[in-house]
Amino acid sequence: MDIFCVKCQKKVGQIADEKIPVGKKMSVSCPECKEKIHFVKPVDFSAEAILQEEPSGPQAASFGDGSGYDFKIMDIIREAWAKTSGTKGPLWGAIGLAFLAVMVFSGVMTAVSTMMGSGSASAALGVAAQFTISVASYPFMAGLMLIGIRHSIGLPVDFKMVFSCFGYMLPIVISSLLVSLLSFIGFLLLIIPGIYLSIAYLLVIPLIIDKEMGPWQAMEASRKAIQQHWFKVFGLYLLMGCICFLSSIPLGLGLIWTVPMFIMVGGILYREIFGVSQQA
Repeated sequence: MDIFCVKCQKKVGQIADEKIPVGKKMSVSCPECKEKIHFVKPVDFSAEAILQEEPSGPQAASFGDGSGYDFKIMDIIREAWAKTSGTKGPLWGAIGLAFLAVMVFSGVMTAVSTMMGSGSASAALGVAAQFTISVASYPFMAGLMLIGIRHSIGLPVDFKMVFSCFGYMLPIVISSLLVSLLSFIGFLLLIIPGIYLSIAYLLVIPLIIDKEMGPWQAMEASRKAIQQHWFKVFGLYLLMGCICFLSSIPLGLGLIWTVPMFIMVGGILYREIFGVSQQA
């Protein structure tokens, strides 16, 4: 496995695959900048690998399926903050690129609608444009998550990755709509079920991208894994939400750091629960 330093933006070494435990987070220090580099050996989900493996202990037993994991909230917060220095540029560049694409599309649709006048066709075009923008926002969000996941294991990231998840648009959109619907129904049922589902389904999109799961399969995998430590995951995002809120008070300037940090929290949490099986 090649080891990359995100801060130096170059390869700093190589470790033989057989020396790295599967699914276990490892770390080394960059010989030049001393930055801590964390990485995880990808899990091989092929039938041959699973048949040959004789798991023992909680780490081997999970096979990256979200079982037998644990984490400390402050460890993830500290690591996310440390990794923010290498993601501010790519993540804000990705956000800006996605925003520009949406604005250009919206401008084109508005111009076409104006040319068509104020009839029913124009109104229908406006509704279709809004729906398209909403649907397209899901792959953009998935691209941001992918940047966080890649950076969590020390792989290079680039702002153009915000467009890299459009190949998964259909399962991403289907799962996002299902999650929104079920969470909405849950909020109608005394609020608590909605809060539970909103947290339980946090890792659905990364599972679709990284593990290539179908919508319902990813939803169930995320729910079953997160419910093992639901209150910890809730506490992690509650704390991160408070940090983002406080950082927004001085004219929103603190969000320059805390928005990338928030995305890194998701990437690190996903790595800790499922491991990263593909270096996409």
